[in-house]
Amino acid sequence: MQVFITGGSGYIGRSTIEALTRHGIEVTALARSEHSARTVSDLGATPVTGTLIDTDVLREAAGRADAVIHLGVDYAEGTADVDRAAAEALQDGAGSRPYVHTGGVWVYGDTDGIVDEEAPLDPPRITAWRTENEKRVLARAVTGGRPVVVMPGLVHGRSGGLVQSFFVEPGRTAGAVPCIGDGSNHWALVHVDDIAELFVLALNAPAGSVYAGVGGQNLPLADITRALSHAAGCPGRIESLTLEQALQRMGPIAEAFALDQQLTAARAHRELGWTPTCLDALADLAQG
Repeated sequence: MQVFITGGSGYIGRSTIEALTRHGIEVTALARSEHSARTVSDLGATPVTGTLIDTDVLREAAGRADAVIHLGVDYAEGTADVDRAAAEALQDGAGSRPYVHTGGVWVYGDTDGIVDEEAPLDPPRITAWRTENEKRVLARAVTGGRPVVVMPGLVHGRSGGLVQSFFVEPGRTAGAVPCIGDGSNHWALVHVDDIAELFVLALNAPAGSVYAGVGGQNLPLADITRALSHAAGCPGRIESLTLEQALQRMGPIAEAFALDQQLTAARAHRELGWTPTCLDALADLAQG
């Protein structure tokens, strides 16, 4: 089997390439630069030169593969339009073969206790664009396509990701890790290696499926930031920010970090046999 992947040189993409190759799957990966090409090559993938706006490249590469995983996102002006056009090209190329699209649980907004994939959508500004794009992706299921949407929680592990960029590194510089509000809100966490495994399993999911990729550890932000303070080298030192202060410092993503979210991945466990292995997120976060 051969899978074409976008975003392969990124944080989740690197772990996903490793997971695919562990399963004996050959990987071709979109590479927008020489550095990206070296990264995916070192992981065992064959680079395909191009970017997310090169729809002809995407369509052709998807057409040559047995399945597609779309992880790449262009966080620039026109993100929604770029993602929509890329997804359409990839699905055109994939035809009736598996196509796995990346979403995110932030689109559910604040949850009332623990919820699953059927919860109502109430996305913060930074991810509001995803909802319409994902509807269009899933609509291909009724016309012969095999779309699946995987919605990761807040990804951690391997000293990377948003947690590292917005909490550990600023905490290391300032001598205290930021915490938005009183820290009573929950984050639905997942380890990067666990979510990578879910992307691989999703290649065999029924068309039109949606999976919340969360590790089952819905932890209060207060506990998370205390753990992150150890990773940042300032144990126990927390800087409390109002949402307004966090917005000024972090930008619109602060609204997403302030969400109170608890989710279950029971559907992925039941239908795909997904079994996360990182069972102590706080210990992993504290180690950085």
